[in-house]
Amino acid sequence: MEINDKAPEFTSLDQDGNKIALKDYKGKWVVLYFYPRADTPGCTIEACSFRDSFKRVEKIGAVVLGVSPDTPTAQKKFLDKFDLPFTLVADADKKICNAYGVIQEKNMYGKKVMGVARTTFIIGPDGKIKQIFYKVKPEGHAEQVLDWLKEAQKGAA
Repeated sequence: MEINDKAPEFTSLDQDGNKIALKDYKGKWVVLYFYPRADTPGCTIEACSFRDSFKRVEKIGAVVLGVSPDTPTAQKKFLDKFDLPFTLVADADKKICNAYGVIQEKNMYGKKVMGVARTTFIIGPDGKIKQIFYKVKPEGHAEQVLDWLKEAQKGAA
């Protein structure tokens, strides 16, 4: 996956079991962030920081979509528990994670396992990938994304 590649299309279910597709957001900036698992410490920090900066991201005209290999039920619990104002996408079969190449070998307590590498893609209104944040640190990431979006909007103006 490279900058200016067309973002892989996907259709899945959101936290309420409703069908959601990337094409529904054509013409908008999309912050597509991948996280390993709902309601785990790092994922909660990251989700809450997107929650706390959500109004500012929305004001720029961007949409936040969180994706993890969880079920809609697990996503719903996570969303409700932390009052998240954005959509969580269920990817239990890991089709979206695989399409975006975020399933990678990780080191968990000394064991090598395959899992979701915390990664964020910013997709432009044209459906192309404009920025990729690899090996994301949950703390401060939402601000990093917000700063990038502000700069991109200045450049587009």
